[in-house]
Amino acid sequence: MLTVKDHNDRAATAYAKVDGQHWIEALRDGRHVLIRPLTAKDRDREYAFIKKLSPESRHMRFLAQIAEPSSAMLDQLMDTDDSLRLAYIALVHDNGQLIEVGVSRYAVAGEHNCECAVTVADEWTHLGLGTLLMGHLIKAARKHGFRQMFSVDACSNAPMRDLAKALGFDSHNDPDDSRQVIHRLYL
Repeated sequence: MLTVKDHNDRAATAYAKVDGQHWIEALRDGRHVLIRPLTAKDRDREYAFIKKLSPESRHMRFLAQIAEPSSAMLDQLMDTDDSLRLAYIALVHDNGQLIEVGVSRYAVAGEHNCECAVTVADEWTHLGLGTLLMGHLIKAARKHGFRQMFSVDACSNAPMRDLAKALGFDSHNDPDDSRQVIHRLYL
């Protein structure tokens, strides 16, 4: 198993080759991740990321049981334009490859409102990655003039409830579905 220093040293070379907007962030355990906007070239990464999620994590993300993402679902997830629909992915260096370990996204949901979501690979939870991804997403939403950000989640999704609380979201039960909760952040 690699030490944190070995992981970061190997990752530094791969991260240095990344062009465009990106951030190198340290997780709670000291390992570095690269966060950048999702691009069309990430389609296979996004597919592999979703496939590797546990069934419970896929259910929490999509509020449905899915075995694997369909082509139509991937088309929707990959459709970004930097203002109305934006996504950031977190990548780590693993055996010479950059592997997706997290994603946050928003999509316009009305005038000055956007719906958001964040998903972290099961083995990368509890390291602060969701907080980092959402921090970048919140900054982008403010920059693009959104006044509210919200997320609709299963009431049983304790990690999202904890993250929403830590980020300052207000939470209340969904009046249309008692199995869901709505987290809302006033930007």
